[in-house]
Amino acid sequence: MDLIDYLAARGGVMRTRDLRDAGFSTHRIERSIASTATYRPRRGWLALSGADPDLRGAAACGVVLTCVTQAKRPGLWTYRGEDPHRHHVAASAHSGAVTVSQSLVHWCKPLIARSPGTLVDPIENVLAIIAECQPHERALAVWDSAFQLQLADRDAIARFPLRPAARRLLAEVSPFRDSGLETFIVTRLRWLQIPIRSQVWLHGRRVDILIGDRLVLQADGGHHVGAQRTDDNEHDAILRLHGYTVIRVTYRQVVDDWPRVQDVILRAIAQGLHKAA
Repeated sequence: MDLIDYLAARGGVMRTRDLRDAGFSTHRIERSIASTATYRPRRGWLALSGADPDLRGAAACGVVLTCVTQAKRPGLWTYRGEDPHRHHVAASAHSGAVTVSQSLVHWCKPLIARSPGTLVDPIENVLAIIAECQPHERALAVWDSAFQLQLADRDAIARFPLRPAARRLLAEVSPFRDSGLETFIVTRLRWLQIPIRSQVWLHGRRVDILIGDRLVLQADGGHHVGAQRTDDNEHDAILRLHGYTVIRVTYRQVVDDWPRVQDVILRAIAQGLHKAA
């Protein structure tokens, strides 16, 4: 068994104790270090020189990647305004002094205990910490994304001893929202006494949000360019021919200029554009 291949198959960063338990001798470990293929990020740890820098950093600092930092890794939707240089990490109460430059350390007790050698939190811990760390709307967007990607199970999470913020998110979460923008919009328009549905199939394609029977709201992210934009424009035309009103908004409009977006939506509703003819 090759040490380098074994490390690579397990993320590239492991405790030396776990490597020895797997059958690798101290001599083989030292030889890999001498060849510069691996190095010690911290006493008791071994890392491939080209391993994920976040994992190497977590091992070096004695912490676990969690919250929005870990949420990004499997592709969950996260707020773009989050400082990309600020890592969210977790440490136990018995970790002693933990100093992580430009990082936020979460000391809370995890839902699922972290075994020795763990460098990333499981999704349940990530979601629970996000519920306490992020504003409700942003936290719900991450939860929606986790459920939409089938990385979280409602019944399983409900059995954990969740704090109030997480319980509220569990009650509101939906697996049918395709992006955080949809979560923001639906949450902000919930006060309207009008049906608001996400990812509705209309005339050959899904639309982001359908308000009432005829008002379509499309939230355009970074993918709305090139061929995608052409396809979207063609579908918009088909919808208009069938009596729908289509409003398109961008990430910047939803996040930074919501009052203006809401004003347009409310004016469309006031004109009855959400109603079937």
